[in-house]
Amino acid sequence: LDWWQADRYCEQHFAQLLLEPQDSERGSFSKLLQSHHIRGSVWLKERDGVLHKAKRRRGHTVPVLVFRDKTDTKYVKVLSAFPALPAVTACAHVQWDTRTQEIATIFSYAVPAFINEFQLRGFVDEEGFVRFALIVHGHHSPYLPVFRADGRWHHFCVTWQQENGAWAIYADGKRRAAASGLCSAGPSAPQAISGRGTFIIGQDQDSLGGTFRAKESFSGNITDLHIWQKVLSAEHIEKVRSCWVVEQDLVFGWSSNALEMESTVQAVATQLLCPGPVEECRVLEVGSSGFSYASCLQTLPFICHYSKDAYWQLKRAQLESSHSLASRVNTLAVRTVIPDSLFTSGVQDMNLSVALDALDVLATVLREGEVPVLEPSDLLAVLQLLKQVSDLEIQEGDELEMLEQLGQYYMEVTELILEEQNTGTWSLISQVIRGPMAVVELCDRMVSLLVPLLTTERTKITIQHGNIGLHRVTVKNMWFGYGSLQRCLSSSGTSAASQDTAAPDGGQRYLSTTVGTAVISATLLGDQQEISASVRYRLQHRVQVPRGRDFAVFSLVLLHVSPDAGGMWSTAGCSVAKSLPDSTACFCNHTTNFAILLQVYELQQRTTKEEFTLQTLTFIGCGVSFCALVVTFVLFLVVRVPKSERTTVHKNLILALAAGEALLMVSELAKPSQVLCFMVTAFLHLFFMAAFSWMLVEGLLLWSKVVAVNMSEGRRMKFYYVTGWGLPVLIVGVTLATSFHKYVAANHCWLNVQTNVIWAFVGPVLFILAVNSLVLLRVVTVTVASARRRSKMLTPNSSLESQIGTQIWATAKPVLVLLPVLGLTWLCGLLVHLSIVWAYVFVVLNSLQGLYIFLVYAVYNSEVRNAIQRMKDKKKA
Repeated sequence: LDWWQADRYCEQHFAQLLLEPQDSERGSFSKLLQSHHIRGSVWLKERDGVLHKAKRRRGHTVPVLVFRDKTDTKYVKVLSAFPALPAVTACAHVQWDTRTQEIATIFSYAVPAFINEFQLRGFVDEEGFVRFALIVHGHHSPYLPVFRADGRWHHFCVTWQQENGAWAIYADGKRRAAASGLCSAGPSAPQAISGRGTFIIGQDQDSLGGTFRAKESFSGNITDLHIWQKVLSAEHIEKVRSCWVVEQDLVFGWSSNALEMESTVQAVATQLLCPGPVEECRVLEVGSSGFSYASCLQTLPFICHYSKDAYWQLKRAQLESSHSLASRVNTLAVRTVIPDSLFTSGVQDMNLSVALDALDVLATVLREGEVPVLEPSDLLAVLQLLKQVSDLEIQEGDELEMLEQLGQYYMEVTELILEEQNTGTWSLISQVIRGPMAVVELCDRMVSLLVPLLTTERTKITIQHGNIGLHRVTVKNMWFGYGSLQRCLSSSGTSAASQDTAAPDGGQRYLSTTVGTAVISATLLGDQQEISASVRYRLQHRVQVPRGRDFAVFSLVLLHVSPDAGGMWSTAGCSVAKSLPDSTACFCNHTTNFAILLQVYELQQRTTKEEFTLQTLTFIGCGVSFCALVVTFVLFLVVRVPKSERTTVHKNLILALAAGEALLMVSELAKPSQVLCFMVTAFLHLFFMAAFSWMLVEGLLLWSKVVAVNMSEGRRMKFYYVTGWGLPVLIVGVTLATSFHKYVAANHCWLNVQTNVIWAFVGPVLFILAVNSLVLLRVVTVTVASARRRSKMLTPNSSLESQIGTQIWATAKPVLVLLPVLGLTWLCGLLVHLSIVWAYVFVVLNSLQGLYIFLVYAVYNSEVRNAIQRMKDKKKA
């Protein structure tokens, strides 16, 4: 039998198809089978495998191009503008003319620069196989066999990509040939297939769009040609073979309106039988003790496996049976409805009429009470028949009245075997059937057969007998699109769900949780009350990926909208059955509203090498700056620079900045200790906040010099100290009080950038930089105006070039002098996310801020130099 029939046979006989043996059991098991003269392949059931029955073949009506005989006149031109193709896939259905063995050109694509730009050829070899060869840029692949020349329809796909010149040929869903290096132009890399060419079906072009030769022409039928500007995956090729069109990157889709046909070429509408998905099932190779796969529709021997206790209960029931129920039913039906043996009955492929008659007779016998108490063998025989009926496949054209009647009989039989007098019989087969709940499972399978009865006009079915039945059942299935509902659901309730999921590694940053599929609703109602039922479903992903940045593949989180949880998202009772890149299959043990939440993570935008370079530059720069700041601070103390507001502010800025950079250099050493890392983070926050506060004070001091301020020097210094040290202490204290548990980042001793804590640093810094930018603009304006007036007074007859040079220097000097102390180099941090270059600029400018301060305010500071000179003169004296 095929795999499906074998699995069904074993289930109907209260067994299961042989499970894949463990590695340690494989050898002894193979010997056991050989001792019973079993050879070759045997069906297996995978322990973790889930197979779904293959869909039936479906009709697909398409225009077919008929090329009768080989001529130099018949051709079809594709009326489509082709772009340059760095990668390409071409698929079609073809029916080969087996009367000739000459080479035939299926299609040819030519461009002005190269006639044999892209071409597919084939011929029938002596062994009766059609061999294909692919031509790209005039380079020819070998002719390789792809399918038999049997006159039947075959599906093929050819792929090629510019990278490595990799190519492949598929036939009937299988990859028949593949290699690389096709069209590699000498030492240079392969070139893309040129655009704006002429695509001809059925002929080889010896000139652009013409000059055909009969001996190279195609003879046969071809249809359903599609061309994509990418290499399709094996999964997509299988979809195309099943007559599903992959829309993404489609360059040409099959349509008679997009074809220019020569007058003698016929176009006939034909119905293709497109195959459903082909599934492969596990087999055991008895001779070699190895495992392999075979098409599930292939007929192979199989073994049904029983547990020891179940097998002996079945044997005992069989031996002790009086066969009273079987004989009564078979006599009334005038045929064998219930077999004599539970072990040897075959698989009954019932149709609706046979199943209806069998249940009618069985219900009549049970209803009349001719067998008051069922024997174990009788009960098992009834359950076996119910299994066979529940496996029934409803065919098109079956009468719906008969289907509803079948449901009536099914409910009646299940109610009769659950009568109280049969309680003892159920206990006698407890190892074979796990109690009366097996009937519930069978009824659930039976309900699926009644789906054709539900229409838009008839939304309720009443099937009931005694205590068993489906009473006024309505199945509601609703589908909600991906527009406003998606946005509403993504903005409410997803944060709670995201907290329950695993955090990504350090190379990703959580951005958001969004509804990544349509929302479906499944509800089962009885007496206007919701009935709980299990449900399986598959949802296609409909993800809107943010543009302009790099984002991680989305991590799937299966969730459903739970009314009991107040409409929030919940994972209770649901699990992922199968996850694919474009869809997710799920199972839930109840009905509700379902969707898939996708968590979006930003990929780490820098490589490991770039991160190492930035860390190295930061460490070196901070080390140099720290030393320069210490030297500058010591100079201010030792050389006795005259006391002033400016030197006092400089000292405090240097102290705060030096402390911050020293802590920054050793912060990585504090990571192993949670307490130490927390303390380092708090002091880093304090000292860098103090550094920026003193930069603000530098700006305010400059403003007081440029614009007259009515405040005594003593009062100004008190205000400066409150701003420089009091404000940072206040900010850090409030942040710790309000966000103590969210204060530190997960992987660094710094503020947590995943929460709002980071704004306790970024917010004040942005304000300070904005204020200092205005101060610098005002200082530059005043300096330029003063320089212009001084230039006119001192050199009234100077040239225009000299005046422009004076003004440029007057602008550049305050900018160069004030940039470090005002902290404006930190504005580069706003551009870091644009490019790694800005990251390097930011690190270099700010890690060397201390060195810059040393050069400007110590080495080239006239007050410091004069103080040093006075010390030298005093020493000489």
